Amino acid sequence: MNIDIPEGKDPIGYVWGEMVPGIGIAASQFSLAVYSHTTLGLREFEAARLRIAQINGCVFCLDWRTERDGVKVEEEFADAVSDWRTTDLFDERTRLAAEYAERYALDHHSIDDEFWKRMAEHYSQKEVVELSMSLGSWLAFGRLNHVLGLDVACVLPSHRS
Repeated sequence: MNIDIPEGKDPIGYVWGEMVPGIGIAASQFSLAVYSHTTLGLREFEAARLRIAQINGCVFCLDWRTERDGVKVEEEFADAVSDWRTTDLFDERTRLAAEYAERYALDHHSIDDEFWKRMAEHYSQKEVVELSMSLGSWLAFGRLNHVLGLDVACVLPSHRS
């Protein structure tokens, strides 16, 4: 970890909540809003989120699976996200979500009219804005956690003993 955490403190709670409360708490609320208020389907949401996690290398984000009404994506979904161009597991919306995530994170200047035409065929403008804001959240905060080394200190609730 690249930040000193006082003994007995939760690394995420300390960094996000105590070190920079004016920024961290607002960032946390934005991050939570992406999950709480999304209108996107689970598969496209997870395809975009996981593609950003793969690009960022955030250990916690790679291990996380969003759950809705007791449903998560299938085990092989993360591998399919890596192979979004060729996988048979994705419909066009899911494939576009993974593609958009990759282009957004790695080369946003390459997002051209042809891509926007394909997006408009499958996503409403409201959904495009929502997906864009979600991508921004995941890119920024997953990268922040990875760069500071916090991603290895995060523990999923299912992994706590």
